[in-house]
Amino acid sequence: MDRRRFVGAFAGGLVFARSVAEAQPAAKVYRVGFFLGASGESVASLFGALSEGLRDLGYVEGRNVMFERRYADGHMERLPEIAAELVRLRVDVIVTGSSIHVAAARHATRTIPIVMVFTADPVQAGFITSLARPGGNVTGLSADASRELWSKYLAILKEIVPKVSRVGVLGQTSTMVEFAELEAASRKLDVALEVADMQSPRDLDGAFSTMINKRVGALLVVVSPLTYLLKESIAESAIRHRLPTISNANQYAEAGLLISYGPKLEDLYRRAATYVDKILRGAMPADLPVEQPSRFELTINLKTARALGLTMPQSLLLRAEAVIQ
Repeated sequence: MDRRRFVGAFAGGLVFARSVAEAQPAAKVYRVGFFLGASGESVASLFGALSEGLRDLGYVEGRNVMFERRYADGHMERLPEIAAELVRLRVDVIVTGSSIHVAAARHATRTIPIVMVFTADPVQAGFITSLARPGGNVTGLSADASRELWSKYLAILKEIVPKVSRVGVLGQTSTMVEFAELEAASRKLDVALEVADMQSPRDLDGAFSTMINKRVGALLVVVSPLTYLLKESIAESAIRHRLPTISNANQYAEAGLLISYGPKLEDLYRRAATYVDKILRGAMPADLPVEQPSRFELTINLKTARALGLTMPQSLLLRAEAVIQ
């Protein structure tokens, strides 16, 4: 083949290849909605865990997935509008957190799949029909809200402060579907509960004043958007008022609370990525069984213990997966 014919054939090949490429449909870019009631800064590690989990499954932001992130910054009244905005954006799936978030998302849509993370008793809340067959547009990961687990929290506090008879409960308690289990656990251990419900960051100082006036001897902090946003401030107030404090997620102890017992939230959000992947591949939320955390970690903050003047029981230290010095 002479040079002129070769160049002509090569150019014709380029035109053909270009036309074939142009005829191929562009790869779909999925849109994932993500919203929480805390600030973006405070939950950066949770979103990071979700995005890392999706990256491991082949989803790269800007190439085949884009995220629509929204945060209420502690203003829970904004959650319904945030959820409605994600619906208007026609996201392919919504990932969110606890019961108050799922309620807002489910009010906004009954068709767009919702992946929940760390939601207490979604069956009792009416989000799903059963753990094995959710039956609607909600699936994901549920927090274990059994009476035995609440008893465990109170028992740990009594192990630290054997004579404690009155325990404060701090958080958005009015939205706790599992509050009956907590009350039953308190009766079993002969511990009175003093509930301090919080609806905005402004309620924190008043909540502590109320509990101090009620002479609580220890504090149980319930995971919620507000307590997550304020976990450092809660830890500081607890130390100032000499209150041993427990919560049910590891990041609270890392923020300065005395102790936590529960799943690692980052692990749950990373696991949520598998649900997103299955849904984007065509699975229906109604058919994806809801998971409950199988691993609970005991984290002890010895720096906080020293600030409180407490000597932690050796039995607890031996059981701890993490000890913060």
